[in-house]
Amino acid sequence: MNKFRIFAAIFGVAAFAFTVFSIGYSTNAQHDNQDETAQPVSIKGERLCGTDHDPQKIAAAETDFFLRLNELKNTPELNVTSGVINVYFHVVSNGSTGNISDQMINSQMNVLNAANAQWGWSFNLVSVDRTSNATWFNGCYGSSETAMKNALHQGSADDLNIYTCNPSSGILGYATFPSSYTSAPLKDGVVLLHSSLPGGSAAPYNEGDTGTHEVGHWMGLYHTFQGGCNGNGDFVSDTAAERSPAYGCPSGQDSCRNKPGLDPITNFMDYTDDACMFQFSGGQDARMDSQFTTYRFNR
Repeated sequence: MNKFRIFAAIFGVAAFAFTVFSIGYSTNAQHDNQDETAQPVSIKGERLCGTDHDPQKIAAAETDFFLRLNELKNTPELNVTSGVINVYFHVVSNGSTGNISDQMINSQMNVLNAANAQWGWSFNLVSVDRTSNATWFNGCYGSSETAMKNALHQGSADDLNIYTCNPSSGILGYATFPSSYTSAPLKDGVVLLHSSLPGGSAAPYNEGDTGTHEVGHWMGLYHTFQGGCNGNGDFVSDTAAERSPAYGCPSGQDSCRNKPGLDPITNFMDYTDDACMFQFSGGQDARMDSQFTTYRFNR
């Protein structure tokens, strides 16, 4: 039996949610009629995601996605709307630090499943492997990423590889996007700071939602503050525009006052504390469905 649920809706809502935006991306945001740069800023002690959001790469990826969706509208292709994603968990340590417990891994899986249950996606832990390699442990965000992933990666495009290690530069985690799989299949997956898992020491980012956030990228989502107050934003119509990352849990914040809605600080794709995050939107689910169908299903 196929583990994914498919519908002959040819992307239905997902296609509509995407096509309400024009293709393109601007690095300049506008707030109260003033131009401001809306790029993530590294602030010591704050959440920092290392996922690549280069504007030119985003523009190219969204153009490709738009063209693929239009092609599929005229074919009998099916839209994957839910399913079970197999997970291969790779624990990388330096021998004394980073060898996280099975309990922390199981708790991380529970967090992922709880975050995505409403939308029909679940994650099945297939295997856990453990590697003691100080070079990989400290170089997993940079010089050692390729060697680590080439040695450990398992499965295909619709399987999730999670690596825990010690990313440099204050990074809590990073992920690859679905559209990147074809060009670099062995790099596909999610990398997490080992202490960001539930029960780890990276408070207030130690409840597992760094994992949820990075898996959101792996499923095709951008940050809620992508592009700031102008342009296409995160390419999702029901997440309010947000000028820049939100930290902590700033209730009632409205950084794009010329656009409807308060900042989506409770969304998993912002930068707020784990305790503040608890939801994806319907539009994000539609985008995840169509991204998974386009780039991961049966690849």
